[in-house]
Amino acid sequence: MKQFKFLAAVPVIMALVFSSCNNSTDEKKADAPPPPPTDSLPKPPAPAAPAKPFNVMTVTFKVANYAKWLTGYESDDSAKTANGLSNYVVGRGLGSDSNTVLVALKMADYEKAKGMAGSPYLKERMKKGGVISAPTFYYGENVVIDTSTLASNVARVMVTHKVKDWDAWKKEFDSHKQARMDAGLADRVVGHSMDDNHMVRLVFAINDMAKAKAFMASKDLKDKMAAAGVVGPPTFWYYTVAKKY
Repeated sequence: MKQFKFLAAVPVIMALVFSSCNNSTDEKKADAPPPPPTDSLPKPPAPAAPAKPFNVMTVTFKVANYAKWLTGYESDDSAKTANGLSNYVVGRGLGSDSNTVLVALKMADYEKAKGMAGSPYLKERMKKGGVISAPTFYYGENVVIDTSTLASNVARVMVTHKVKDWDAWKKEFDSHKQARMDAGLADRVVGHSMDDNHMVRLVFAINDMAKAKAFMASKDLKDKMAAAGVVGPPTFWYYTVAKKY
């Protein structure tokens, strides 16, 4: 009889045990913080969009004293703004050529920029700033531009030459990119004059100066340039970016 009572009590005991376990689980669930909403979780950064090419006016000249010239240049922003120009880069030639200066300005209005370039006002400002050579003006339409940040001491080379046909030249140029990379060169600017797309201007960052100079003088490059329709000898100017705005 006692055994029967015990067996009869077993289901009740088991029910109480399971009920207790379930209550404990429910309490833990109630105590646990709710998961964060999906839209509050940090999202990976979107890949950087490629830089949109912009037009530039560049001016190249020699100065008697770079520091004096720079002070005067940076005090004249209102005149630049009024003519659709904004500061972009100041470059200086390497070594003994450090007083040769390249000024590159973003250009919003081609006609206004040309008007300022030929103005008595600019001539007077340049004279006052110690410019000692006739300036060379260039108005460029950039087709490719890499604005990623580089160390200030990374040298550049600017290459200028004439081509028979822009599209034919560009096709050959693009096909030669790996050779440039192997020579320690990285494309920074590819463009042409706004006045004449036969006049090409390029800028490369130099990762290995010895390799780059050897490449510039190589038969491989000469042959490629001939195949691309380059007319006449190119000019090369080596410099560093002294200031970027």
